Amino acid sequence: MKEALIIFVKNPVPGKVKTRLAATVGNETATAVYRELLSHTHAVTRQLPCGKFVFYADEISHNDIWENNDYRKAAQQGRDLGARMQHAFEWVFALGYTSVCIIGSDCMDITEALLRFAFDALAQNDVVIGPAADGGYYLLGMKKPNPYLFLNKPWSTPQVFELTMEDIINQQLRFRQLETLRDIDTEEDWKQFINKNNPS
Repeated sequence: MKEALIIFVKNPVPGKVKTRLAATVGNETATAVYRELLSHTHAVTRQLPCGKFVFYADEISHNDIWENNDYRKAAQQGRDLGARMQHAFEWVFALGYTSVCIIGSDCMDITEALLRFAFDALAQNDVVIGPAADGGYYLLGMKKPNPYLFLNKPWSTPQVFELTMEDIINQQLRFRQLETLRDIDTEEDWKQFINKNNPS
């Protein structure tokens, strides 16, 4: 299989990233946290033996941590998150890839080993999905476009994973569910991550 990883990112501009976190810790701290998230996502993806695509929410940056010779860069397109993910999947599949996963840049618990496992799981499954603790998902992998997975979803709500799973089951797709991980969206999320990795 020809494998590819899509990474959705935002430009780390104060006031435009981690707004729920910024509401309690301020824009500068929230942006610093997001830069840490970007660095972590870069670290766990840079050694993967697959095509790598960074899709920017705003303008494409050619002078950032994502090396231009290793990460192909594009702009997200679509009216909502579902449309943007659908477009990214279709764009990458059209290049000839046959096993494609998408992740965001919000999860400090994601690892290179987990990403490798997700691609391995796609060899025996139609879909791989990693649920997030807030009711969304941090990873979705497919072997062909499944646009219905992105339709009629209340994005950024606790129902996204459940409704996506209903679609997967109703379409009789063979799937593998990964472990549940926690995104960093709020001050509480960040504190839990810090406490877990720096126990007293």
